[in-house]
Amino acid sequence: MSEKPSVDAIFNAISKPSRRAFLTAAAAVGLGRLLIAPSANARAEIVQTDFSKLPPYGNGTLPAGVRSRHIANVNGLTVHILEAGYETPGRPAVLLMHGFPELAYSWRKVMPALADAGYHVIATDQRGYGRTTGWDDSYDADPDAFRILNMTRDAVGLVFALGYRSVAMVVGHDAGAPVASWSALIRPDIFHSLTIMSSPFEGAPALPFDTANGAPLPRPGITDDELDAELAKLNPPRKYYQNYQRTRGANDDMLHAPQGLHDFFRAYYFYKSADYKGNKPHPLKARTAEEMAQIPHYYVMEKDKGMAENVAPLMPPADYIANCKWLTEAELGVYVTEYSRTGFNGALQGYRVRRGSDPRSIAEMQTFSGRTIDVPSQYIAGKSDWGVYQTPGAVDKMRNSACTHMVGFHLIDGAGHWVQQEQPEIVSSLLVQFLRELDGKP
Repeated sequence: MSEKPSVDAIFNAISKPSRRAFLTAAAAVGLGRLLIAPSANARAEIVQTDFSKLPPYGNGTLPAGVRSRHIANVNGLTVHILEAGYETPGRPAVLLMHGFPELAYSWRKVMPALADAGYHVIATDQRGYGRTTGWDDSYDADPDAFRILNMTRDAVGLVFALGYRSVAMVVGHDAGAPVASWSALIRPDIFHSLTIMSSPFEGAPALPFDTANGAPLPRPGITDDELDAELAKLNPPRKYYQNYQRTRGANDDMLHAPQGLHDFFRAYYFYKSADYKGNKPHPLKARTAEEMAQIPHYYVMEKDKGMAENVAPLMPPADYIANCKWLTEAELGVYVTEYSRTGFNGALQGYRVRRGSDPRSIAEMQTFSGRTIDVPSQYIAGKSDWGVYQTPGAVDKMRNSACTHMVGFHLIDGAGHWVQQEQPEIVSSLLVQFLRELDGKP
């Protein structure tokens, strides 16, 4: 019989940022709970999986009719969702996927309108975020689970777990947009229509064609690393945020921001909103350092500063905060509460493998080279959102080739990056109208 590990061995295991090590050690000893006082990091690990010890999701700010619950056994996850319109069985479903640094909570203001229109509305904390568990939150976690095919499996698994074979519409905002887009591309039989928000979908990467007969190899685009090197030569030097978000220090920089996590979130959300009047996005001519340097510092950062320091000068004044209707202090507190517990590492994993030039991800996506999104689709973003243009040419590729049945392209006045939070009534109206037109309803 193998010898059981000592209590000291268990303590050492849980003091490290690995949920897997903790569960393995605890199971070996047969402990339902540890009878020692773990470190602060270990306590955070344990709390993430003990829902009974957490405050109600949303800190009392969820709209009436929106509930929180967990769905077990979804592609290795226990998925936390918000849902509305669940009271009436047999309704068609709508699946909402949030961006960074957001949560299922980010959809709270559009969910009631979709439910009132007759839909079962499901917003998920994606893998790596919020109260969804089953993912490794260390920087050194195996990134394969965060690649696009597995994230698509997350979406399919959730839909099936909830008793649906298909959904009427999948919606993705920001980092959720590529997941929603790939879901519609790979499984159009499940995801019957698509709304892309903020982050345009360029389509599957191409495979070299006809090279055996002399056709030239396609010229590769500039990589994030190459762009970073060019940005560093500018005066003042800059760097690309997606490269920063892949670094080991990005989590600690934001989680332990010198100004505090609350003020980091407040400045970050303000800086990327329409309330910051410096947001005047426009198409860029090319993905060069000189062109990209026109983008504010939340996307093309000052080189020698982390994100917390880049956004700190844009902290809005107290009177703005007191009168901010689209993101009150109580609502902002939900993000602070959740991220202070989970950190950012899980959320940042997607930037390591779903964006940029990761060769394994490109190879995976090239499986679908030449395939397009053929279900009805639309695009929604704020007029003040630089996310529309941060990848030069992406909007044109989305409209002209990647999506063959795009029936709407909407840039909303008075909204920046957080379009569904800044202008929820307009976004809700566009989503409902899109669904009604698909159903042939007036």
